Amino acid sequence: MCGIVGAVAERNVVPILLEGLRRLEYRGYDSAGIATLGNGSGFSRVRSQGKVNVLAQDVESASLKGHIGIAHTRWATHGKPSEKNAHPHICNNSVAVVHNGIIENFEALKASQLASGFKFTSETDTEVIAHSVCHNLEGDNLLAAVQQSLGELEGAYAIAVMLHSNPDELIVARKGSPLVIGLGIGENFIASDIAALIPVTNRFIILEDGDVAIVHRDVIKILDSAGQAVEREISSSNLTADVAEKGHYRHYMLKEIFEQPKAITDTLTDRLSHSDISLSSFGLEASQIFSEIKQVLILACGTSYHSGVVAKYWFESLVGIPCQVEIASEFRYRHPVVLEDALVVTISQSGETADTLAALEEAKRIGYKRSLCICNVAESSLVRASDLALLTRAGPEIGVASTKAFTTQLVALLMLVSSLGRSKGVSNEVETSIVKALNRLPLTIETVLAQVDQPIQALAETFIDKENCLFLGRGAMYPIAMEGALKLKEISYIHAEAYPAGELKHGPLALVDSEMPVIVVAPNNELLEKLKSNMQEVHARGGQLVVFADHQVDIGQDDGIRVISLEVDSDITAPIVFTLPLQLLSYHVAVLRGTDVDQPRNLAKSVTVE
Repeated sequence: MCGIVGAVAERNVVPILLEGLRRLEYRGYDSAGIATLGNGSGFSRVRSQGKVNVLAQDVESASLKGHIGIAHTRWATHGKPSEKNAHPHICNNSVAVVHNGIIENFEALKASQLASGFKFTSETDTEVIAHSVCHNLEGDNLLAAVQQSLGELEGAYAIAVMLHSNPDELIVARKGSPLVIGLGIGENFIASDIAALIPVTNRFIILEDGDVAIVHRDVIKILDSAGQAVEREISSSNLTADVAEKGHYRHYMLKEIFEQPKAITDTLTDRLSHSDISLSSFGLEASQIFSEIKQVLILACGTSYHSGVVAKYWFESLVGIPCQVEIASEFRYRHPVVLEDALVVTISQSGETADTLAALEEAKRIGYKRSLCICNVAESSLVRASDLALLTRAGPEIGVASTKAFTTQLVALLMLVSSLGRSKGVSNEVETSIVKALNRLPLTIETVLAQVDQPIQALAETFIDKENCLFLGRGAMYPIAMEGALKLKEISYIHAEAYPAGELKHGPLALVDSEMPVIVVAPNNELLEKLKSNMQEVHARGGQLVVFADHQVDIGQDDGIRVISLEVDSDITAPIVFTLPLQLLSYHVAVLRGTDVDQPRNLAKSVTVE
């Protein structure tokens, strides 16, 4: 959930490290730091609480330089946000370490190290790694010390280690947390995310779980979990250095909301004809695997879980395939019963979500044989661990609150619904209707965004002083209501909850009063009249209704009822379209309340710890 950058070069690496940290800011963090080596003077270190620009000012004041260095943005797990808890951590002025992940047995290690005379200066679990390497160090053999220390650690980690007497060597290792090596000319780099290194290279080696690498300016050696030398594939990235720019938009989140027509077009390109979806989009074995599948198990977290719940409605109502959706962090611990001939579908924007990866591993362990992931990152751990993959092609999503990643996940899932339905003998008419709806979707989304943005900006002003909000939906709109509530709480810090509208009288109605906005998602479908009755229950008790309705639906403006209409042209893709006004509402409310829209407090973009 935090970021690592490192470099070995002939030039001063500090500007490279700072720029790398800036490009990892979207992941979420509370402090940052840099340590360098150069000119035989030992470690130089600067750490700061707060944003990278604060660190940059402190680095400039300290005139920090070096030809080798490691840097880090920290998202607090063990120990509060503070300068002393920021990475890098240094032991005896000889070993410096940065670390992503969680060391689960750090308390036992810390007790042993205290008994051995080590002094702790932080509250973090990471410091035990630095002390362990120091303890195991013999001479200048940093690799052996790191390897021995890794055998003592339990948990997840990506680490980078420097030794003061080896000013041209970085040792890096990963287990359950991503790490890449960037290849330069006469210089090499390491990072937890390719995006951090795009300004200096587009050639990367993605380390596998258990790998340890020795990184010098002109040579790299990789050892696998058994300690054997291995070659890892070199891949090229199509990202450009300006990919993370906001352009004329005030925030990344707003830019990414308005990028959705293009993102969805990219998801669909070369995968759709006028009447069907290419099975090769999922992988070479898709046709054979799909023919074996009788049901679907979806594993995901957060926003991705909401997309999975929408897909459950599609699988069962459109093509009659049973579908079960599980929160990944719960699935791995609840001793589930294996579903016969099921396809395990995992969903993750980054492909590095720790709970989802662990849930997939558990599913395989207990007997699930086939897996498919829906992901935005081709090089991710989840893609490599799955039999099949459908890449969403959403492009980098910088805002912590997911927008285009969510809608492209829904598009990918609808493609999967159609393709699995074909393998189960569903009529051509069903597949054709799905394909036609998907082909129209980018233009529909572009139209709706232009249509509702201004009215929602005005609506947002009524939310400035609100502290609670209720979201309602029925059928496939219930998970869309869940996603709307999540967005509002994530970035505006307004407490928001979502319920199936039919559940109002079973408890939530007790909360309704004139100060509680109730947001309703109202498509023109067979549940509309039921939904209208639920709205009357709110209205009769003085509740303030905000209704996002299909343009063909007649709700009727009244005191306490505000309606914003949407041009929706298909029941099939309606859940995707109704997501848009909820994204815009959360964005505009957050702006008016003065919160940090792109980097909300306490949250991180990639949840790489349990």
